[in-house]
Amino acid sequence: MNYKTLTIIGTSHIAAQSINEIRNSVQKHTPNIIAIELDKNRYKALISKKKQRNRLPLSAIKEIGFKGYLFAIIGRYAQKKLGTKVGIDPGSDMLEGIIQAKKHKLKLALIDQDMRITLKKFSKAFNYKEKWQLVKDIFNAIFFSKREIRRLGLTKIDLNKVPSKIIIKKLLHQFKQKYPNTYKVLVEERNHVMAKKLAKLMQKHPKDKILAIVGAGHEQRILEIVKKIYEHKVEYLK
Repeated sequence: MNYKTLTIIGTSHIAAQSINEIRNSVQKHTPNIIAIELDKNRYKALISKKKQRNRLPLSAIKEIGFKGYLFAIIGRYAQKKLGTKVGIDPGSDMLEGIIQAKKHKLKLALIDQDMRITLKKFSKAFNYKEKWQLVKDIFNAIFFSKREIRRLGLTKIDLNKVPSKIIIKKLLHQFKQKYPNTYKVLVEERNHVMAKKLAKLMQKHPKDKILAIVGAGHEQRILEIVKKIYEHKVEYLK
């Protein structure tokens, strides 16, 4: 997806296809800046050779809340399991962006919201209603019944590839309908944060081409917000 000097690509954090797409996009668009969906702490953890730095200490519960802490632990475990199936470490797409930036001596921008802020908001947003919805979904064959899986086409998903835009759109719609508060915190608010940072980059470096690497499902909404900020609310960038 393109807008002026900005190109946004949606990736899967465990798909080999995403790594190849990033390499091809760098060659095709020859960007001056690579922007990635990471904050400073996750960036440091990703490039660190010490695996323990990826772990949240128990003391983090006081800052981000128990629900946020538990969500982070479960999410990391799930991604690791899926990554093991395809032989790719979670976050390899973002790491490839970092590698390409260093290889071609490009500027690197971290555009995601501090994950501690996101997790703290999640702890507050994940209310009783959404907890009960989660319980129902677990009993419903872990989030989806077989009929729903077939309807969404999830049986055809190849973990080595980025899911189609149609499937991602359906999944996001389901997520938003069932977990509106969580969706707002994990998806929509972060879309605004990343869009604002990208719009600022465009304003600060008007002649530089920017390649943004974000998780699949974020790219379209981010681009919409960037356009709105850049074209109609320039004062928002100050």
